[in-house]
Amino acid sequence: MSLTGTPFLVTAVVLAVLAVALPFALWSRVRGPLLVRGLARLLMIGFAQVTAMLVVLVAVNNANGLFSDWDDLLGREDHVAAAPDLGRDGLGGRRIADLPKTAQSFRPASAVADGRVRTTLLKGQVSGVSAEVYVWLPPQYDDPAYRHVRFPVVELFSGYPGTPSSWFAGLRVTEQLEPLMRDGTVAPFILVAPRTKLLGDADAGCANVPGVVNAATWVSVDVRKMVTDHFRAVATADGWATAGFSAGGHCAAKIAVAYPDRYRYAVSMSGYNDPAAEPDSITGRDPALRRANDPLTLLRQAPAPPRLHLLVTGDGDDGYRQGLDLRAAAQPPTRVEVRRVTGGHRTSTWAAEVPAVFTWLTARLEGAGRAALPPGR
Repeated sequence: MSLTGTPFLVTAVVLAVLAVALPFALWSRVRGPLLVRGLARLLMIGFAQVTAMLVVLVAVNNANGLFSDWDDLLGREDHVAAAPDLGRDGLGGRRIADLPKTAQSFRPASAVADGRVRTTLLKGQVSGVSAEVYVWLPPQYDDPAYRHVRFPVVELFSGYPGTPSSWFAGLRVTEQLEPLMRDGTVAPFILVAPRTKLLGDADAGCANVPGVVNAATWVSVDVRKMVTDHFRAVATADGWATAGFSAGGHCAAKIAVAYPDRYRYAVSMSGYNDPAAEPDSITGRDPALRRANDPLTLLRQAPAPPRLHLLVTGDGDDGYRQGLDLRAAAQPPTRVEVRRVTGGHRTSTWAAEVPAVFTWLTARLEGAGRAALPPGR
């Protein structure tokens, strides 16, 4: 039975109800020596507690998209077929324009309630990663008035652990944004959520580590090319943004700072700069990898300040201080805005930020990205 979805949750609830009813029906009927009766009653109490916890855990997982299946939960999933050394630009000497067009089929994403969210299993041509990607098209996409329009794109990164459904199930991103897109408050972005938990029980941190994983190339080359191959998406950096929360916030900032030729905007909610802030990070264990994947270090050591707009939100050491450090290191044309957001390191806090984050992105669309703004804006 699938870990996610209604059937397993219903099964867990039924077991919890039975576990509560069991002691009422059998408590006084237990026979045998005192030790046997005590052990039997203790097992009934334990069964009730375990099933109650199971209901809570399944409900939390369904609501937040932490694990997609049993292998994911047990840390047995590995989405990496190969991890060659692809160099500083993550391309390994290739040109994106020379790569063959991807051939993908899409189906409704069963893990989320919004039937317009589609998913596909993408085999990365360059990264060696094979994993699912979720895509949601804005309401204007099929409007005849927009048939010649190319739409801006936001890549959404989840925390760790997490799945592509986290933004749709936990943060309710489409539920919140669709009305704002229809009334023109928010631009009609294509939303793309690739899997970033690629190594079982380790955090890939959107990093390229030869011989281990090419997670940076996965999100910035393979996923990006798949979107431009299959949808009317802006191809230039002016129409692309990253956004993430917690470990996904680290990814969003790091990827945008590292590849300003592919992204113009980034949003980090409660993110961190130093990869070692995540105990399971594969890059946090090695000093050289920590420096190479720290957006603050990348910003300070960039040959030229990247043309990038970055929004960082959080409170105290939960993103806010890290944002101040990035702002202090930024030189034009890099722009960093920092906002204090209270509420703690939790899904409800990030869900409440969604409208403001996408309003901020809408106001900063440049060049080709502005073509998809609603008429009159």
